[in-house]
Amino acid sequence: MTNPSEKQTGFQQQVRTKAKRKLKAQRSAHQGVWFGLGMMGLIGWSIVVPTLLGAAIGAWLDRNHAASHSWTLTLLIAGLLIGCWSAWQWVAKEDKAMRDEQEDDDE
Repeated sequence: MTNPSEKQTGFQQQVRTKAKRKLKAQRSAHQGVWFGLGMMGLIGWSIVVPTLLGAAIGAWLDRNHAASHSWTLTLLIAGLLIGCWSAWQWVAKEDKAMRDEQEDDDE
C-alpha cells in the first residue's frame, strides 16, 4: 500500500506544475493572435524571398546566357525548395524550444 504522504506529495507536485503553467500563460497572454500572425508572416517571407531571388537571378541568366533549358524556372524551384527547407528548420527549432521550456516547467 502506498504511503498517504507520498500520494499527497505527488498531488501537490501536479497542482504546483499546473499553477506554474497557468501563471506563465497569463504572463504571455499578450502574444496571442498578433504574435501568431507575425510568425505566419515571418515564415511566409522566409519562403518568398529565396523564391523571388531565384526567379530574378534565373531571368537575368536567361537574358544574358541563353541555354536549352529555362534558368528562371530552375532557380525559381530551387529558391522555393530552399525557402521551404529554411522555414521547416525554423519551425522545428521553435517547436523544440517550446517543448524544452515546457519540460523545464514540469520539473
